Amino acid sequence: MRYLCLLMLYVLALPVANAQDMASFFTGMPNEYILQLEDAWRKDLVELYRAGKPATLDNTMKGRSTLMALTPDYLLLQSSERSMVEMKLLPLINHTTVICVVTTVGAPVADSRVAFYTTDWSELDASAIWSPATADRFIRDDADPQDAACAEALVCLDMELIRYRLHPEDTALTAEYVTPEYLNAEERGKVEPFLKTGPLVYHWKTGRYELR
Repeated sequence: MRYLCLLMLYVLALPVANAQDMASFFTGMPNEYILQLEDAWRKDLVELYRAGKPATLDNTMKGRSTLMALTPDYLLLQSSERSMVEMKLLPLINHTTVICVVTTVGAPVADSRVAFYTTDWSELDASAIWSPATADRFIRDDADPQDAACAEALVCLDMELIRYRLHPEDTALTAEYVTPEYLNAEERGKVEPFLKTGPLVYHWKTGRYELR
């Protein structure tokens, strides 16, 4: 009931999207959300992409930014050599829309931040929309922390690095536990037998991402 009430509150606060597509929201987003690219440069990237040309430009951080994918409801941008931005338009009731933005930084192992916005780029309370994955969700159900080998292996997982991905073909959000990539080969060998294989998958339903 709490989630339904919160959902109704933010739906009522959302402006109508007026049939805008992802390109419109990308070019119209506030500059502070992608410091490497001012709005004029984002427009240039969209024009280059639509013209079938390499959509790559120098950015304000003395690097290069590339628009890698663009559909009416999805965008993938390599904003710098070590960072990626994904955006997805998620449908709500009454023809309203939420913008999901996943920012991933590799330093050197990838780690993501997930945020949600209205169509006028006001940030929403993410707790009403999803619950982030935690490291324990990636541990096998039959792993026994009382077992000496398991306990020794799990001690290596002293940080929580999770990569999230959106998808152009649907509204799913996947979560991949990448902390093992931070470990050396010996530690990874100890840990991997106790970890689930494959990512966790969130499904968009009734204005909220739910894990199945």
